[in-house]
Amino acid sequence: MDSTTDLKLFNQLFQNYQNRFIRFAYNYVRDLSIAEDFVMESLMYYWENRNSLDPQSNAPAYILTVIKHKCLNHMKREQLHQGATDKMQELADWELNTRISTLQACNPEELFSVEIQQIVDETLNMLPERTRIIFTMSRYQNKSHKEIAQEFEITTKGVEFHIDKALKTLRISLKDYFSVFTYLFM
Repeated sequence: MDSTTDLKLFNQLFQNYQNRFIRFAYNYVRDLSIAEDFVMESLMYYWENRNSLDPQSNAPAYILTVIKHKCLNHMKREQLHQGATDKMQELADWELNTRISTLQACNPEELFSVEIQQIVDETLNMLPERTRIIFTMSRYQNKSHKEIAQEFEITTKGVEFHIDKALKTLRISLKDYFSVFTYLFM
């Protein structure tokens, strides 16, 4: 077969099957532009590989098989994406539910109770002096990390280390009063 005849056959194949192929792909991918792209890519793939195929092979069936695999791969990617989206939504829902239940359990009277203040004071007194002072300057005197770092001649990372250390200790001490901890220190 010469190339002119070959091209005429391809054009005839294109005209006869393009719309059917697009409808087929669209039924699965539900996006017309993606369906059209898959059909064009599959037709081009067939055209580029036609010489290596069995001359007796069914060209429309071959092209439809390529389209089928493109659709399957696309839908599997969509399925993975949807699964990840669902997991992220589950996590967001869990976090929101946790915040709701924490707020519902919050008793404003507890926030200002003598017992809570006693736990905080005892916990702070157990900390190393430098950690306690840095934490107090940050949370009670509202000094910036930079100001505290300059006063102690340490880096701001050093200040953050002492504050994190104090927060971890307080979080453990106030584990039964999560809303109090977040209100007072976060």
